[in-house]
Amino acid sequence: MRAGTELSILRPVVRTATTIGLVMALGAGFPAYAGETTGGDTGATQPDSPATGSGGDSGAGTIGAHIRISQSAVGSQRPTANATSSNASWKPPVCWYEPMYTAKEYEEFIKSAYNGAGEPAASYAKKREKEKFHNGDKGLWWQVKFRDDDYSTACPVTTDNWEIWVPPADPSPDPHQLTPETLSQLAYNATKLPTPPVVLSPGANRLVVNLGTRVKLDGDFDRVWTTASLDYKGVRLAATTVATPVALKVDAGTADADPQSCTYDLVKGGKGYTVDSAGADCDITYRRSSGGGTYPFKASITWKVTWTDSADPDGPARQPALPDGLSTTRQDVTVKEIQAVNR
Repeated sequence: MRAGTELSILRPVVRTATTIGLVMALGAGFPAYAGETTGGDTGATQPDSPATGSGGDSGAGTIGAHIRISQSAVGSQRPTANATSSNASWKPPVCWYEPMYTAKEYEEFIKSAYNGAGEPAASYAKKREKEKFHNGDKGLWWQVKFRDDDYSTACPVTTDNWEIWVPPADPSPDPHQLTPETLSQLAYNATKLPTPPVVLSPGANRLVVNLGTRVKLDGDFDRVWTTASLDYKGVRLAATTVATPVALKVDAGTADADPQSCTYDLVKGGKGYTVDSAGADCDITYRRSSGGGTYPFKASITWKVTWTDSADPDGPARQPALPDGLSTTRQDVTVKEIQAVNR
């Protein structure tokens, strides 16, 4: 994440009680409430407004209403891209319960948001009223929040419980309540990784047939960490994902190379992680020139990703493990054929 960039991933905004009833009647997989607004400070008067995140050297932002995202600097301000999971089936959470209201705030919210609403929204409001909104009890109302506005994947939360009451020490927490593990997955999904700073020798525009291609990383290239945290109404949770570069894989971009790809382990040095293929057992060697065109030479870094249940990247690693991350770059290379004439 670059300096000054904000990550703003917010839930949908629906402004009329009539729309509430329609959306819930249609069984859509997201809550919609009248009176929601965007912008301004996050607080009890506008509980679903985005908070302004801060912290971290390379960027900050918010998810939902109160989750803050910050990331460490990536060094040399090199280009970055979203981390790609090495596990194609891995997906970050779609939704979760997040602390939102005291009992009194929740009563005010329900009475104002559902005033004049039709069915089934009216029944939902009456259901909460029968519970007396838990006025006088210790705890908070937690509300469903969404990672983004892509509803192609259904939220697993039941559609009749957009808010749940959570006592200070809940003996049987809902499986969809926000936890450090959830935050670690959100932090992973928000992580920006630097593109591999690969330098070729000979240079990319003057590679030669039958001459091994030397590869090295240029500049400071070190681990990256991202923290997702929540500190709201006495609920404090945090998780930090730490991505450490462990291997570089390069691909020639053509079958006319031997080998077509090589993988090198990265070594920790004074300025970060480095690699230099000089003297390695594997160096891509092109067997045919690129003619009047080029070959798409690709370099990919594999990142080992761990997480801690705090804002400390050096805290003890927790389970379950997160999938490895990948960052990739491509450059077009020109391969020439040098011919010698013997007389």
